[in-house]
Amino acid sequence: MPTTHAAAVRDLVTARLDEVLDDLALLVALETPSHRRDLLQAALPRIEAYLVQRLGEPERRVQHDGGEHGDVLDLVWAGSGIEGEVVSLAHYDTVWPEGTLADWPLRRDGDVLTGPGVLDMKVGIVQTVWALLALRELGAPHPDLRLVLTADEEIGSRAGRPHLEAAARDALATLITEPSAEGAVKTRRKGMVFADLTVHGVESHAGLDPDAGASAVHELARLVPAVVALADRERQTTVNVGTISGGTGRNVVAGRATCAVDIRIQDPAEEDRVVAALEALRPTDERCRLEVAIDRNRPPMNPGEHTDRLLGLARAAGADLGVEVDDVAVGGASDGNFVAGLGLPVLDGLGGIGAGPHARHEHVLVSGIPRQTALLAGLVEQLGR
Repeated sequence: MPTTHAAAVRDLVTARLDEVLDDLALLVALETPSHRRDLLQAALPRIEAYLVQRLGEPERRVQHDGGEHGDVLDLVWAGSGIEGEVVSLAHYDTVWPEGTLADWPLRRDGDVLTGPGVLDMKVGIVQTVWALLALRELGAPHPDLRLVLTADEEIGSRAGRPHLEAAARDALATLITEPSAEGAVKTRRKGMVFADLTVHGVESHAGLDPDAGASAVHELARLVPAVVALADRERQTTVNVGTISGGTGRNVVAGRATCAVDIRIQDPAEEDRVVAALEALRPTDERCRLEVAIDRNRPPMNPGEHTDRLLGLARAAGADLGVEVDDVAVGGASDGNFVAGLGLPVLDGLGGIGAGPHARHEHVLVSGIPRQTALLAGLVEQLGR
């Protein structure tokens, strides 16, 4: 006997797939780069209008000021007599700059639907809408659904974090509609530490008076190997020096040089180790001065006491769909890391099936949308029991 209405949700979404894809096209057509508050603020009312059109006016609505970033929209739709609240957490910002749609509009080629932000993660928003819509139309009892939309996930969630954490504290569970891993959910993600190293040197003429200068570029070049050496493969800690810049000309001893460092950790203890090591770095040339700016951006997401239960519910919904639901560990981070860091129940990777997030081949598989929507609906339904 089925334990959820997942199969019926899948069938409903399949029958109305053209409507679902129209919804997705509407969201993809809104350019929402993370660093453009003006574009994010222009898009948010249109996103909300779409949500209200499909689901009706929410029972509760709060719009949080995002400061220099886009605002956070927090909406709650009442359930059907089941106590409690499930949070669906998504972001409406993308990595794609304004103008990307001009030469890369949403296109479909058979099962492949490609476009900027289609997978990461506007399809996740659409799937949340249709999961709730389908549960309603099928008369399936379910708890309140709280949709939290953040606007700076791609750049660290500094504005979104306090609001998503507050929502998660009151929830039966938080479900993250970030892209799936070929249909698998994500139960483990790495944490992130960002570091910016800036060396201040002494400028001089490289030919006429080289000894009068202290090269910031040379000093940074000496420091980079020490930074890279912080990696520990056995503990799954990786280090990437992503950018280096400095100097003003070939014939000038550089007065300034910088590098941006990305460190990923799985073991929470590694965060303190790498931060302490970064703070202990010193220039070898006493005429140079080093500044280290550190952002402990996201804690790692590791399986907790709630993980087995949520994974079991996902697998039960998958069984009703005739599919096996696997779980995976990934190196990327999401807003789910913050929820996991609080020890709260969270399941990630419930969004679209596809590939290429942040790349020009970003796409979602159309055939996977009914499955993933049904999986999400099955989880929401069970969490109310």
